[in-house]
Amino acid sequence: MHSMVLLGSTGSIGINTLAIAEQYSIAVEAMVAGSNIDLLNRQIAKHHPKVIVIADEADRHKVSHPDVRCGDAAILTLIEESESELIVNALVGYIGLAPTLKATSLGKRVALANKESLVVAGEFIDISLITVIDSEHFGLWYLINERPISKLYITASGGAFRDWEIEKMKDAKFSDALKHPNWSMGDKITIDSATMTNKLFELLEAKWLFDTSNIDAVIEKKSIIHALCEFKDGSTTAHFAGVDMKLPIAFALQGEVTEQILPPTNLLDIGPLEFLPIEASRYPIWNIKEDILHNPHLGVVVNAANEIAIEKFQKEQCRFFEMSELVLDAYDKFGNIKAKNINEIIQIDAEVRKYVSDRKEAL
Repeated sequence: MHSMVLLGSTGSIGINTLAIAEQYSIAVEAMVAGSNIDLLNRQIAKHHPKVIVIADEADRHKVSHPDVRCGDAAILTLIEESESELIVNALVGYIGLAPTLKATSLGKRVALANKESLVVAGEFIDISLITVIDSEHFGLWYLINERPISKLYITASGGAFRDWEIEKMKDAKFSDALKHPNWSMGDKITIDSATMTNKLFELLEAKWLFDTSNIDAVIEKKSIIHALCEFKDGSTTAHFAGVDMKLPIAFALQGEVTEQILPPTNLLDIGPLEFLPIEASRYPIWNIKEDILHNPHLGVVVNAANEIAIEKFQKEQCRFFEMSELVLDAYDKFGNIKAKNINEIIQIDAEVRKYVSDRKEAL
C-alpha cells in the first residue's frame, strides 16, 4: 500500500484528497493543517498519521496527537524525514513554494494544488515530478494525448461579479467578492476568481506544464467545460466534467483511473452553452495576459503584489479595482527583473511585497 504526505488537509482539496485516499487505501503518513483544529482532530482519528504540523504554537495543546510540530520550517523537515514518495501540496499562497521545491529536490512526486509554486518559480521546478490538481490542467492533459496541438484554452466562471454593472463593482466589498456563483472555495482563490487573477495564474501554470505560450481563456458560465484543445489539423475537442475535484485528485494520486469517479454529464440537463470573452474593462489584470505569457518569469511579481493587494482589500485599505491597479503598477515597476535562481526569487518577492505595502492608497 503506498502512502502520501498531505499539506493542507483541512481545505477543500485536502478533504477531497482524504476521500480518494480512503477509496484507494492510500495511507496518510503525515498531515499539515492551519487553524481548523476540530476538523484536523477528526481527520487524525480516521487516518492515523504519524506526524502533524500546524501553523500556530498556541493551538498545539488542542491537537489530539503525540507528535505535533509547528511553523513553516517544520513542513520542510517533515518532507525530508518522510518515507512517502508522494507529497500532495494543497497549501494556499506563496507559503506552498518552499515545500514544492523541497519535495522535488528529493526526487519525490508532487501532486500540486498550490498554484503559486509554478506561477512564482516554474522555471526552477522539475516539471517531470509535478502532477497538477486542477480541473483545467487535468482537462488539458486529458485532451492533448500526444497529438500535435496549435492552441490550448481553459475556461473561467467569471467570478462573483461577472454579472454586476462595472460602476457597482468599484464599491464591492471583500464579503461580496466571496460569493462565487458556482462553488465554494477558500477566500484567496475566490477573490482571485473575481479579479480573474486566478485564471492568469492557470495560464502561467499551463505554460510551464505544456511548454507553450499559445494559451487563452474564455468565460463559460456553467463551469461544465473546463478545457479545450485546438489541434494542428484544425479540430477542437472539449473536456466536460462536473465541478468536482475528486477526478483530477484521483489521477494525481493513482496515475490512471478506470472506475467511475463522477456521475456522467447529462447533456440534456446542461442546455445551451456559450463562450464569452474576458474583457479588461471588467478584469483589468487581463491587460498583461499576452505579455506575461511571453515573460513568465514575472509571475513572482504578480503573485507577491496580488497577495498584498488582497490583504489591503480585506482591511478596506483599497477598493476592488485598486487591487488590480496595485498589481499592474508593480508589474510595470519590476518589469525588467529576471531571477537567476531561487534565492533571487525570494529577494524579488520580498521587494515587491514591500513596494506594494508602502504604496499609499492614492494610486
